[in-house]
Amino acid sequence: MSSSLKIDWCSYEAAKYAVLNWHYSKSMPVASLIKIGVWENGAFVGAIVFGRGATAHLWTQFGLSKDQGCELVRIAMRDHEVPVTQCVAIALRMLRKRCPDLWAVMSFADPNQGHVGRIYQAGNWVYTGRSADERFPVIDEKVCHPRTLSGMVRRGRVPSRDVYPTVWRPGKFRYVYPLTRCARALFEQYRQPYPAAEALNSDVRLPDGEGGASPTRPLQTTVNSDGVEFPKDTL
Repeated sequence: MSSSLKIDWCSYEAAKYAVLNWHYSKSMPVASLIKIGVWENGAFVGAIVFGRGATAHLWTQFGLSKDQGCELVRIAMRDHEVPVTQCVAIALRMLRKRCPDLWAVMSFADPNQGHVGRIYQAGNWVYTGRSADERFPVIDEKVCHPRTLSGMVRRGRVPSRDVYPTVWRPGKFRYVYPLTRCARALFEQYRQPYPAAEALNSDVRLPDGEGGASPTRPLQTTVNSDGVEFPKDTL
């Protein structure tokens, strides 16, 4: 059965709903964001979110300024029919038209979540290697992002970062999608062979049944003035 696909700009509330419900991180980035929604057969099924990224070093290591690139920070989709790669490709074309000065988009596949980057490989992104391994704090028997602990220290909830033990986690697989001819020539110099599933660290703890495209509970929906179905929380 064919699916009617619509991809368009969406609100922060709609993107946040998708991330909190359908992305393994359950957290919405707070920086300046570009939000693109995905609908199938009139129903809201997810969002693709672009942002500035965590650090300017993402781009300076390739000789670009922080304003020449952005990061694909979230792909959050419920059960759907159209391939994610197709949705991302359309979102990239929309981004390029809206931000003509951008050179490239970067994204990461997290081996700690069992991801190797098959979406990016299918979309012919350039694999440029892995980010550095990191120490992650263990808070209440849960491995958390270092920024979570930094925020706790900043707000005075704990006196220092040394309060909690830490564990090593392997670096993420880093992919780049060039948006211009010059960017394609630049990043081809950094292209490495795509990693296979065997590259995943076998001792990494994986979540049970969670992921960007995992089905969740049925949506409670409503219809807007254009006749498009949305989750009630997103209007």
